[in-house]
Amino acid sequence: MDITFKTEQGRFNYRVCAVMLHNEKILAMRDERSPYYYLPGGRVSLHETAQEAVMREVREELGVSAEIARPLWLNQSFFTEDVSGEKYHELCLYFLMDITKTDLLKRGNPFRGVEKRHQHLFEWIAFDRLKDEYLYPIFIKREIYRLPEHLELIIEWE
Repeated sequence: MDITFKTEQGRFNYRVCAVMLHNEKILAMRDERSPYYYLPGGRVSLHETAQEAVMREVREELGVSAEIARPLWLNQSFFTEDVSGEKYHELCLYFLMDITKTDLLKRGNPFRGVEKRHQHLFEWIAFDRLKDEYLYPIFIKREIYRLPEHLELIIEWE
């Protein structure tokens, strides 16, 4: 069971995201439901650690086993989703991933993937392009240039 619930005031999510980098580029994705880019990841399940969740999500979405290098950010985010118009209160842990033992760099740019019934388009986006891209969360566009050595707390109202 995913740790998410809906109330009259909106939805709460507990999520994880994988930050995968190569040569000043970040791996982002989008699907048929979403006009914007976002980072690979998803909801944490009940009785699952955040570390287990990010590893599972990377396997499900990309079909690879990447290793966690370190946690980067805990983002407390308050936003209205662009497509559904639903209000969210979300906690998301972002992990820097080591992709050196994967084939992600050999898949081209962009490349496609399938998870269950959903088609995903993955793209390595250059850091200097991020400011002009339709990408969430917004804080990634500025913080990607300064990866913390220890977990940092971010609060974002979008």
